[in-house]
Amino acid sequence: MRIPGMEEEGLVSVSREHLVFAYYVTGHGFGHATRVVEVVRHLVGAGHDVHVVTGAPEFVFTTEIQSPNLHIRKVLLDCGAVQADALTVDRLASLEKYHQTAVVPRASILATEVEWLNSIKADLVVSDVVPVACRAAADAGIRSVCVTNFSWDFIYSEYVMAAGYHHRSVVWQIAEDYSHCEFLLRLPGYCPMPAFRDVIDVPLVVRRLHKSRAEVRKELGISEDVKVLIFNFGGQPAGWILKQEWLPDGWLCLVCGASENQELPPNFVKLAKDVYTPDVIAASDCMLGKIGYGTVSEALAYKLPFVFVRRDYFNEEPFLRNMLENYQGGVEMIRRDLLTGHWKPYLERALTLKPSYDGQINGGETVARILQDTAVGKKHASDKLSGVRRLRDAIVLGYQLQRVAGRDVGVPDWYSLSEKEIGLRAKTPTADTTESPFLSESCVEDFEVLEGDTQGLSDTVAFLKSLSGLAASGDPQSPEKRQLRERSAASALFNWEDEIYVARAPGRLDVMGGIADYSGSLVLQMPIREACHVAVQRNHPSRHKLWKHAQARHLNKGHDPIPVLQIVSFGSELSNRAPTFDMDILDLMEGEKPMSYEKANQYFSQDPSQKWAAYVAGTILVLMTELGVRFTDSISILVSSAVPEGKGVSSSASVEVATMSAIAAAHGLNIEPRKLALLCQKVENHIVGAPCGVMDQMTSACGEANKLLAMVCQPAEVKELVTIPTHIRFWGLDSGIRHSVGGTDYGSVRVGTYMGRKIIKSQASTMVSESTTNLNNIVQADSFNSDEYEGHAIELLKSEASLEYLCNLKPHRYEGVYAKDLPESTTGEEFLKKYGNHNDKVTTVDPKRLYSVKAPTRHPIYENFRVEAFKSLLTAAKTDEQLSALGELMYQCHYSYSACGLGSDGTDRLVNLVQEMQHRKSSHDGTSSLFGAKITGGGSGGSVCVIGRNCIRSNEEILEIQQRYKAATGYLPILFEGSSPGAGKFGYLKIQRKPSASN
Repeated sequence: MRIPGMEEEGLVSVSREHLVFAYYVTGHGFGHATRVVEVVRHLVGAGHDVHVVTGAPEFVFTTEIQSPNLHIRKVLLDCGAVQADALTVDRLASLEKYHQTAVVPRASILATEVEWLNSIKADLVVSDVVPVACRAAADAGIRSVCVTNFSWDFIYSEYVMAAGYHHRSVVWQIAEDYSHCEFLLRLPGYCPMPAFRDVIDVPLVVRRLHKSRAEVRKELGISEDVKVLIFNFGGQPAGWILKQEWLPDGWLCLVCGASENQELPPNFVKLAKDVYTPDVIAASDCMLGKIGYGTVSEALAYKLPFVFVRRDYFNEEPFLRNMLENYQGGVEMIRRDLLTGHWKPYLERALTLKPSYDGQINGGETVARILQDTAVGKKHASDKLSGVRRLRDAIVLGYQLQRVAGRDVGVPDWYSLSEKEIGLRAKTPTADTTESPFLSESCVEDFEVLEGDTQGLSDTVAFLKSLSGLAASGDPQSPEKRQLRERSAASALFNWEDEIYVARAPGRLDVMGGIADYSGSLVLQMPIREACHVAVQRNHPSRHKLWKHAQARHLNKGHDPIPVLQIVSFGSELSNRAPTFDMDILDLMEGEKPMSYEKANQYFSQDPSQKWAAYVAGTILVLMTELGVRFTDSISILVSSAVPEGKGVSSSASVEVATMSAIAAAHGLNIEPRKLALLCQKVENHIVGAPCGVMDQMTSACGEANKLLAMVCQPAEVKELVTIPTHIRFWGLDSGIRHSVGGTDYGSVRVGTYMGRKIIKSQASTMVSESTTNLNNIVQADSFNSDEYEGHAIELLKSEASLEYLCNLKPHRYEGVYAKDLPESTTGEEFLKKYGNHNDKVTTVDPKRLYSVKAPTRHPIYENFRVEAFKSLLTAAKTDEQLSALGELMYQCHYSYSACGLGSDGTDRLVNLVQEMQHRKSSHDGTSSLFGAKITGGGSGGSVCVIGRNCIRSNEEILEIQQRYKAATGYLPILFEGSSPGAGKFGYLKIQRKPSASN
């Protein structure tokens, strides 16, 4: 009997020359160490000395290799990705730990490693995939080779963009270190790695089998008729109790990495810590765990179905998942179902898979042979496609970092299938992603518009075409395609013969007002061209098309059909979040009442990969709570947004407004736009937990194309829609630094603002009390307006003592009466002790934190004045002075943000580039085309708004700013230009598939 992986091995032939290898292993997970074992085994078997530099336990190597030629050196030279928990990477902590581990002590690391390499007389340095090892080898005059499926410059690049832009130099340093490597031995499931000059693709590196399936089962006392699940899940949540009923009848679960004191039910068996996992994998029927190179490669090699749970911010994962699913080897389990034990439907689905990986699995031998040849001086021919490959990798790296949300693509097929040219992958049928699926030629006439109008909006027409494509792909008569997971889920979401309701809501560009909205300021907002579309269908529970795991959940509960919410979100791969979400609508109820917002926030926060669902499902809970709506039908929702996330253009508000609009239309609810916006703000504040003001939702709901929404946020009074003069134009430029209103900077500034308001009110109350006995003191307190006090001093102070909105305090009153007594900053503890609550319902004061107070208090008072002046100037005479004054107000706003602590390097650079353009007089007529710029929205990254003359030259200057920013940072800003109607103006579409389209 032949056992896969146990054939007669073509071991690396013994070299005439005894060689010494220094093999560096990254500190990120066991997967790297286990694959290194397989390569080292072949090198040692060929008679060479191998010095392994690692932080992994020695038994990982010595269990498989017992030889005096193996030397273990316990040193950790990088830190990998720091995990907040078993399923979530802490991006900023990862960058900061790498900085402390590898950047701060870099000089001493290099000196130590060079001395050590020379002391062992290394012939070749191998790295998997420690960056500094390549540089140390170069300094020691030794050739180096990397063996990996990803590199840390790629992994950390996304972390820098999202969480730690000040660590950007780390990425460049890592890439520079890798560039000293002679070539890369690239493993299947690879990420883009443009830092490497040459590439040689090698087969999967997997550990060999020692025993057959029958032998392993016999040793474990498991008969062949028992279905065996191997639970390969390190770092199980504390206090997590595995339960007998989680497995189907007749199943047995073998648990890897269980703690010594962990108690298991009778159908779960604890494996020894040093168990040889490949043998157990080959003896199992299914594996449940997290995606990593080790688990994926061994599941593919031994054709074991793999039920996996997605990890957050684990950027290697999409590429491995793409490979796993390409060979029909994987089923994704929702994290909620993992933690609550709803395993059965996934395990039963896994048994129907027929994993089809047909590539070679002798990568350990292949890699060892190449390393031996290289060490003896053989020059491996440069890959003739290396130049093309590096360019392709660089393009996809930029694609991954600059991608625009809303496109339902993950790893581009042109990238993952590009190796067909050298025979490494079989060409498989794939969905065509060379253009947006929304621009396919699927017939839009498949649907009849029963109510509403597309209003000539090309993105809406494209969305309807995409629905036609989904309906066709769900047709059993249509040609079979390998579909992206989210599109596959979407094609099965609706009953295509029934009515579907479609709503559209745009993002917004914050022209003036920004964070002053929650202080009651006047704001000026422009709805942008990019928008979110949401399609909603309601069905009686008995007719609703349930996903298989939801069917199994209901069968387990043993009740009649109940209303279910199912959501598919396009663009999930762009942020590595789960593409689907489902729940029983009754789960939003507590008895006869809707669930509290606090409990809803906790519910949606349980699984970070599905937290996005709070923006969508939260609209249902708000309608139940605020309007008393009860949902007795099941609801299917498809979300497709072209508003990029994290760019400061209100992607979240557009999703909320479009979703609530579509749900309202489907249920016959007539909610006027202003009220709908206020309801959506409750979703964001209380269910999502982001302390934003209301201007984002108001603009998305109430805005009109080519007009600025002028709104006083007290709480949401639309004053007018200001037509943008034809000679003026606004642009948005994205800095590439991710913005989040849920971030600490935004929240702490808001707390500081409310602290300032409380202090001012307290001072005013004190002066009111004193005024009854000594009016003269009050008169003297306001040296700027002493006359005002003679008749109205006490009434004015009383109104300020009950100040609801900080923007109602005039700048001269702030400067003359209150500014001098406001602290620059205070700790939460000091404030709470002196003033008690800061009276903000959506933020809390952390006693241990130091809060800036004076700048956040001053900002909205002056910003309200600037916005009023800006609005008045828009209707002034069309002169350069008008444009210069408008631009100056924007600059003042920008620097006021920075004073609050809400600036960023990227947005400052963009504003400075606009200033350079403004002051670089045109050679044509000596005038400027651009006049001002400011950071937008919540600040701390995101986009800037630019004002300029509506002419060709201003467009040219905007494009020049884009290129100059890219030259300085490596990032090409996304450009926002144009406008579109808000959700209220758009209304909704009621569509139904034509009968002829389904025949």
